[in-house]
Order: sequence, then C-alpha cells, then structure tokens
Amino acid sequence: MSDVRPESLKRITNQELANKFIDDAVKELKEQIKDDKVLLALSGGVDSSVTAALLIKAIGKNLICVHVNHGLLRKNESEGVINTFKNELGATLIYVDAVDRFLDKLKGVADPEQKRKIIGKEFIDVFAEEAKKHNDIKFLAQGTIYPDILESKGIKSHHNVGGLPEDLKFELVEPVKFLYKDEVRQVGLALGLKESMVFRQPFPGPGLGVRCVGAITRDRLELVRESDAILREEFAKSGLDKKFWQYFTIVPDYKSVGIEDNKRNEKYFVVIRAVNSVDATTATADEIPYNILTKIRDRILKEVKGVNRVLVDITPKPTGTIEWE
Repeated sequence: MSDVRPESLKRITNQELANKFIDDAVKELKEQIKDDKVLLALSGGVDSSVTAALLIKAIGKNLICVHVNHGLLRKNESEGVINTFKNELGATLIYVDAVDRFLDKLKGVADPEQKRKIIGKEFIDVFAEEAKKHNDIKFLAQGTIYPDILESKGIKSHHNVGGLPEDLKFELVEPVKFLYKDEVRQVGLALGLKESMVFRQPFPGPGLGVRCVGAITRDRLELVRESDAILREEFAKSGLDKKFWQYFTIVPDYKSVGIEDNKRNEKYFVVIRAVNSVDATTATADEIPYNILTKIRDRILKEVKGVNRVLVDITPKPTGTIEWE
C-alpha cells in the first residue's frame, strides 16, 4: 500500500468529516481483518487510543490491547487507560506490570541514549512475550500518523512496536496513518473519547525516564511523578493547560543545600518546563503568571518530600531542546 495520502481524503476539520472518516475506516477495517484478531500496544497516547477506539468499533473483542506499565508513566496514567478502554469501552485489555523489570535494567545507567535503548528494547521484549501467548493473532495494529511517515519514511519506534522477533509474523493495521495530529484528535472526539485523552500533551516514549535526569532511582522518579501531577493539576485549574503546548517537571541527579526547621539539609530540586510549539522543531518558553507559579512552588515544597528548591526553565528551542535528555 502507498504511503502517500490519498487526494480523495479531505482535511478533517469538523465532526461531520470525522464521522465520515470513521464510517469509511470501520468498513475498511472489517474488510481487511474479517474474523481474525488484532494485537495493539496501547500506551494511552492519542494516536494509539484513537486506533484502539476505531478497532473496537470495527471488530470489538477481536482487538487485544496490551498496556505495559514500565514504571515511567505519569501519576494514575495506567489506571486511566484501564478505566477508559476496559471498563468503559469493553476492550479486551491485558495489563502488564513490568515496573521492577524496567527499573532493575535501568539501575545505574546515566547516559540518556543508553536509557532510551534499554527502555525501547525492554518494551519490545515484554510485548513480544505477551504476543507469543496468543497463537491466533494475524494482525498488529499501530498508531502511525502521517507526520511519522513524512519525517522518518517509516514507523515511529518510540510509540509503536518495531523490531519484533522474526518468529512473530503479523500483517500491519494502521487506520490513522494518513491523518495529521489535529485530525486524529477530531476523530477521537467523534468516537467519544474523553477530551483529557484526546488532547493529551506530547509525552516522550521513554516517559518520565528522560525527566529523571541522570541515573534513574525510584525515589527521584517519584519526585518527578508527584511534582508533575501538581503542575498539571494547577495548570488545569487556571486554564494554562489550554495555553501551553507542553508542560512538565524535571528532577536532575543533583542536590542543593536548603534549610528546614533551622537546620541545613541537602535535597533535590524540581525544574518546571512549559513551552509552546507547533511541530516541536522550535519552541518558546512563554510566561507563567507569577501568582500561579508561586502556588505551584508552594505545593511542591510542601507536598513533595525530598525537594527544597523549585526552578523555572525559560530556555527557547533553539538553543535548548524541549526535553533535558
């Protein structure tokens, strides 16, 4: 099949066009898959979520979703995926708790590229092990979207499952491969997915692993997770979640001196990063209102034990990158 977007596919800019796309996609999926089964790695990101929702509409229980918790997800993220797809949409969902497995492999590894490779390989290994438990699956679904094809001439490896062992032979199913991100969101809304899932901000494939800068430890990973949850909660309360493209916290492997109960201490610091971008090639670090910033600061210092300092990264891209690793 060609990797060129069909000229007949109109830009999906409203619900009517999204509904037409869904009807056409469901028809094509039924014709392609028939009564066979499909395996999908479901991260909870918008691309895999819309892919899953389309397939549930087309083939129901013949879609088998595998959600791998590698311990690098944001707070309550796995619970949200399970609730939406298993409890609300009735999907066949396999939850894999691989937290210890991933964190044990990452112990003592500080190099960012090495961390990414370990996380990517381990994810493929876990997914392959689950796939081998089913001998009646013919298709592998992936949430590839059109920019992935344009940018890499292939399938994105940080969200989707490439590099599976040779003994696992699947035919690919990619129902949103000709859509841009804004179109995927339109389709997601038309399918009835929650806005919080459809408009989920970009999240790196290695998850919080690239925001726990340096060698990942369980305690510092929790500092990232808890401070990130506070930041997201306060941005949502104030409406800043609609004004920033991406926002998160970072905890480097470095301690600074602080004071608590009139005693000096050494604790970690949290860095707040909030940027605006169109395509991630450039980004601006726009102003966070000071009254909101101080509220976030106070909550982090009070609620996140092990932190004594809060910083804000206002570096644009270039010269900095959006993530720190």
